Amino acid sequence: MQIPVSPVTSRFTGQTAVVTGAGSGIGRAIALRLATEGARVFALDLSPDTAEETAALIQGTGGEAIAMACDVGDTDSVSRAFEDIGRLNVLVNSAGIAHVGTVEQTTPEDLDRIYRVNVKGTFHSLHFAVPLIRRSGSGAILNLASFAAKIGIADRFAYSMSKGAVLAMTLSVARDYVAHGIRCNCLCPARIHTPFIDGFLERYHPTDKERMFEKLSAFQPIGRMGTPEEVAALAVFLCSPEAAFITGAAYDIDGGVISLR
Repeated sequence: MQIPVSPVTSRFTGQTAVVTGAGSGIGRAIALRLATEGARVFALDLSPDTAEETAALIQGTGGEAIAMACDVGDTDSVSRAFEDIGRLNVLVNSAGIAHVGTVEQTTPEDLDRIYRVNVKGTFHSLHFAVPLIRRSGSGAILNLASFAAKIGIADRFAYSMSKGAVLAMTLSVARDYVAHGIRCNCLCPARIHTPFIDGFLERYHPTDKERMFEKLSAFQPIGRMGTPEEVAALAVFLCSPEAAFITGAAYDIDGGVISLR
């Protein structure tokens, strides 16, 4: 489904933004939208190739972007990345991974893997970004949580745990830094059609992909999955001056899952 894109503004001209997980999906869409609206974007991703692809897309449309390979779960890797950034106005924590399984099916190794990226990875970026944003005088942080942080989702024990932690970190940072001019919010998307969804179907439903895609789409009362561009539009608004009165909020972008089911 083709989603119309709102007219572009210049809300981020002269600002610097960091987007983790910028190599694909929601992270890439947010990085592109920020750059289109004037931001200088540092595109961080575990894969240097996909980070470079995102930077090239931005540069191809006249924007400014720097690609960085970064393992958000590794303290030293994140520290090195932020040392090279300097002035910072916007941080978007989009890097994340998923896991399918109940508490019985989740191994300690599974839990550690999810925790390392989704929880510790978000912490690392916050830890190294907040001092830079404070030095800039003010700024905005957006974390990608999930509707799984708010309601029970079958077979998503570890993933839901991690996104609940992202929501809690959002509230804590918003409280601690409101007097420093730093706003912190999070998004709680339902199913968004990204490469992860395609990979999930290929791995778990290789002979039944079309039917399962329709089932996953129908889970949203609105009748379809969201698009990365729709998430990016809300994300960039929340990081913009137009959202100056919004902090400590967890925005549902879920096709009605939370409120209508």
